Parts: sequence; structure tokens; C-alpha cells
Amino acid sequence: MKALIQRVSRASVTIDEHCVGKIDHGILAYIGLGHDDDFAAAKRMIDKILTYRIFENDDDPAKFGKLDKNVQQVGGGLLLVSQFTLMAKTDKGRRPDFGGAMAPDAAQALFEQLIDYAKTQYSNVATGQFGADMQVESINDGPLNFLLEI
Repeated sequence: MKALIQRVSRASVTIDEHCVGKIDHGILAYIGLGHDDDFAAAKRMIDKILTYRIFENDDDPAKFGKLDKNVQQVGGGLLLVSQFTLMAKTDKGRRPDFGGAMAPDAAQALFEQLIDYAKTQYSNVATGQFGADMQVESINDGPLNFLLEI
């Protein structure tokens, strides 16, 4: 499982001109699911995203400017978007190989479990729609981007 997380000033997901998910200050997380991923891995990924310290500590002058707070500590939003292309193998040729991505039916079920778990751990969670043609709009803050793997 991979997650590309971005610290954002705001982000939203639109499908057919209808906004289905939106956050202000927080984390936009693209989630890629592989063949061997399961609910235990999904829980570990959500726990890692929620506690990953990518926000500055502006409260303590001694720590000013340090990435010392997580999304929960700053009261930010978490926008989860399924992204099978994160699982692409790109080391050979000029076309991505998506063979490492979980089959769509299984991935959709696991992604829904991941969302449900995230919502039990944190109240400010928004999502895209699995398998839809989504337009994702974001203002990357920093920019800060991290690739997390479980």
C-alpha cells in the first residue's frame, strides 16, 4: 500500500461538476492498493497518515518552523482519494505497468473499509469516489509531499 500525502491549504474532488469531497487546511492523501494489501495494512496506513508530522509548530518559539504537528493537532481535514496509478511499475519502458494494483472489486471493498476506519479515528474526513473520473483541485502548502509505504 502506498499513500502520496500532500499538505494543502485546501482541496476538493469534483465529479460531473458536483463537489463530492472538500477540505480546507489539511492533508490530501492519494491511496494506492496492491495485491497483498489487507484491512490491517489499511489501518496502519490511516494511523500513519493521521500521526505523520508535516505541520509547523507555531505555538512554541523554540520549535518555530519545525514540522512538529500532525493533522489532528492542527485540526485539519483529511481528503482520501483512491489512486491505483501509485502502484504502477515504471522502471522499464515508456508505459506504466499496472499489474501491481489490486483488482478493482477487491480494491473498492478495501478502500471503503479504509474510509470507514479513518472516520472512526478522526472526524474531519472527506473522500473522492472510487473508480470515478474525478477532478481533484488542491493548493499544495509548502509544497510538501511525502510518499508513505506500508
